[in-house]
Amino acid sequence: MNNKKIMRDRVATSTGEIIIDRPLSLEYLFVGDYGKENNIKADFLGYKKRIEKVEHKPVDITEKMVVTVSSQKGCPMKCDFCDCHKMKFGGNAGLFEIISEISTAIALSKIKQGRRLNIHFARMGEPTFNFNVIKAADAIGKMDLPFDEYHPVVSTMCPKNNEKLRLFLNMWTELIWTKGSPGLQFSINTLDEDKRNKMFNNMSLSLKEIGEIIDYLPIPTDRKYTLNFAVTSDSNLDVDLMNKYFDKDKCIVKITPIHKTCNAENNGYEIVTDFDVYEKFEQPLVKDGWDVIVFIPSKEEDEDRITCGNGLLAAEDELTLRAVKKIEEENRRINDD
Repeated sequence: MNNKKIMRDRVATSTGEIIIDRPLSLEYLFVGDYGKENNIKADFLGYKKRIEKVEHKPVDITEKMVVTVSSQKGCPMKCDFCDCHKMKFGGNAGLFEIISEISTAIALSKIKQGRRLNIHFARMGEPTFNFNVIKAADAIGKMDLPFDEYHPVVSTMCPKNNEKLRLFLNMWTELIWTKGSPGLQFSINTLDEDKRNKMFNNMSLSLKEIGEIIDYLPIPTDRKYTLNFAVTSDSNLDVDLMNKYFDKDKCIVKITPIHKTCNAENNGYEIVTDFDVYEKFEQPLVKDGWDVIVFIPSKEEDEDRITCGNGLLAAEDELTLRAVKKIEEENRRINDD
């Protein structure tokens, strides 16, 4: 009997590993980082080089290790560009399950001592539905970690039906540890409300409501709150609208491509590879005084399915559904004949 297969699948990637725990319906990963100078442009940080293409190279996981964990088993949100909701939803991950995702990833990496540990609550699930995220991040931050710095980040779609969203975000932003403080990212993608509603399946709060939540949150003590824009060439990042909804003293803008997921491709989303597209959004905001990060993954990172919106468990579900559909179509054909 293959106990390893039953308990856990480990999928090697170009920069780390994806771990699939089938009995628990959880998926998480750890990867190294190319370094800011290689895959981001951020004038306010001194990274001003135009990035035409991110070349894959060996990574030093001791310099920066990123662990991306699932806060839920599947996802109740039905974002148009994401695969995770295709998996049958199994509810929140438990406190010890989340801690286990993080500690197992660190153990499997075999790291003895590192400079920085980033935890991204961004694999499967909407983290603000699960207060175990806060408890787990706090517990890990109080452990004797083999890292000099600790930086957990929550990424939220700001669901309409989360009555405790403000409470979660307020509690999250109050956390602090001797080795670091929490980060917070809001998924925005476009300032066109109609297109945004389509992308988030009408399940996210309006831009005005999100802006009001950010106004209510405390002034960040470390990095500003991130407004994430996964863009296509026709996205709206109008400067006047950005200023209308959001406060540049509390927020930075992060521009990325929509990542290559099954859903993104099936629904016809453009996967941007031309830096000119990013630059046309970046430059007017920079000139207006906004801090802007342009983040570009390598081809290998997208192909490895480690980027946001991916879920190997969900993709397997989709392949199963496709197989069932094919059988049903074949049966209908035979019956018709």
